[in-house]
Amino acid sequence: MSDEIDHDRRRFFGAAAMSFGAVELLIGSPAGAEAVKPKAAVSRTSFAGLKQIDAGVLSIGYAEAGPADGSAVILLHGWPYDIYSYVDVAPILAEAGYRVIVPYLRGYGSTRFLSSAAIRNGQPSALGLDVIALMDALKIPKAILGGFDWGARTANIVAALWPERCKAMVSVSGYLIGSQTAGGVPLPPKAELQWWYQFYFATERGEAGYDKYRHDFAKLIWQLASPKWDFDDATFDRSAAAFENPDHVGIVIHNYRWRLGIAQGEPKYDALEKQLAEAPVIGVRTITMEGDANGAPHPEPAAYRAKFSGKYESRIIAGGVGHNLPQEAPVAFAKAIMDVEKL
Repeated sequence: MSDEIDHDRRRFFGAAAMSFGAVELLIGSPAGAEAVKPKAAVSRTSFAGLKQIDAGVLSIGYAEAGPADGSAVILLHGWPYDIYSYVDVAPILAEAGYRVIVPYLRGYGSTRFLSSAAIRNGQPSALGLDVIALMDALKIPKAILGGFDWGARTANIVAALWPERCKAMVSVSGYLIGSQTAGGVPLPPKAELQWWYQFYFATERGEAGYDKYRHDFAKLIWQLASPKWDFDDATFDRSAAAFENPDHVGIVIHNYRWRLGIAQGEPKYDALEKQLAEAPVIGVRTITMEGDANGAPHPEPAAYRAKFSGKYESRIIAGGVGHNLPQEAPVAFAKAIMDVEKL
């Protein structure tokens, strides 16, 4: 979930924590613009087929749609979600001529480590490098990146560290690059309450509990993060299958423990994490998005506007849209992907 706001958390939340389902104003769009209301989309229950490719330290499972020579779009999911967050977005973009790639992140679905000895590392820079490795393996020199939650942070990292590989970006909940130092800053009690699962995951009991109850845990997060999204069991179960990955628990636990500074990372990522700790400004064309009923902690657009130096627009999606914005408002998300190059 978008516990993704590590950088300058005090500034983002202030003394009064944001409540579940808080509604935001549209900031950063042309004067007089109103909140975007998503239109209905044809609901789909599957991708045409899944593929597998060796990339970096992983064998990555991914869905692909659209023409092979189309402009590349890579869509990145978050926790605890999976590629089905984009099951209705991908066909819209494919029909518009884009080559759409939707990978399972490390620890999800059919994505596996190539070596059994590899550290099950969930630190942010490692996920960013996974995207670069995937692009290299697929011979994609440059792509539009889109994401929410972990996926938005990963897109932010690629755009910040490897801007030559990022044509443009759509980032739900804005600027999500953080650091262990920022993650160690205490917040007021009401704000800390919203990060309850991070404290749970910091314990051995929490790791065992997440392993034992991962489906129940994920469903609870879905309900809290998207309080107005009336998803059915079939929708949840399609995504929950991705959590059966043998590395899933290890990756999730390490990600949150690393961000709290209570788990070590790998030295090979130290230089990248040092750059990210400086909260680099992102210069690529960007549209940030937020649902008007996002129950997960998230900053107001004004808090991160200065972190984007290129052409930029902010959109608030109305209609009770929660944290899983691409799946709850696929037309609005797809439109942002198609619009971002035109900024």
